[in-house]
Amino acid sequence: MTQPAVAVGESAERCAQLAQSVERVLGAATRPLACRPGEVGIELAADRLLDGAKALRDDPALRFEMCVDVCGIDYLDYGHAEWKTADATSTGFSRGVVRDGSAEAVPPLAGKRFAVVHQLLSVSLNQRLRVRVYCPDDDRPMVDSVTGIWASADWFEREAFDLYGIMFRGHPDLRRLLTDYGFIGHPFRKDFPLSGNVEVRYDPEKARVVYEPVSIEPRILVPKVIRHDNRYDPQLTSADPNG
Repeated sequence: MTQPAVAVGESAERCAQLAQSVERVLGAATRPLACRPGEVGIELAADRLLDGAKALRDDPALRFEMCVDVCGIDYLDYGHAEWKTADATSTGFSRGVVRDGSAEAVPPLAGKRFAVVHQLLSVSLNQRLRVRVYCPDDDRPMVDSVTGIWASADWFEREAFDLYGIMFRGHPDLRRLLTDYGFIGHPFRKDFPLSGNVEVRYDPEKARVVYEPVSIEPRILVPKVIRHDNRYDPQLTSADPNG
């Protein structure tokens, strides 16, 4: 029988108990992730993923029987300046920044560009856990497949492979899932061009679909104008200096 839903007042205590149980089971192989209240997350070393996943599934205090999602992350340009200029930009922006300028953004360290995040659920204990694993090689991102532990990870890992180019060692059928068989590149990577690399059309003379270089020319008709946002004005009396 499943546990009752967690009340707001009990959330912090139950999360602390879960974090302690995870630390007891996995020990030095993991470190905590910064999460929102009511959530628990850990970072697991890539070479400990399979052992750690089995422990998370089998330990009586954890019992994460289900993997409800596996997703990829590309940290390229994460933390860079939100705007390229002081007034407007024609190239876009990122939200992964420190607005007050107290921390200077730096490119991701080697082996820290690509990561895989597993969302785990314990049905019997009514608790959830987020597990992040970095791919050690940025040029050939790869981690172990957890399909042998949670069969539900099969298509999730194929999605991450298709969209991010992250490979999963030991996956039984690692093929593209969402894009076409002839698709070039991985569309969720931060360096993938917005218009793509090729375009598809039906050629009536050849009586088949053909791939050609993209004919779209990127252009910005209306630049993104930076407007003052008083929510981040440090002069406001209600502003919290600690964010």
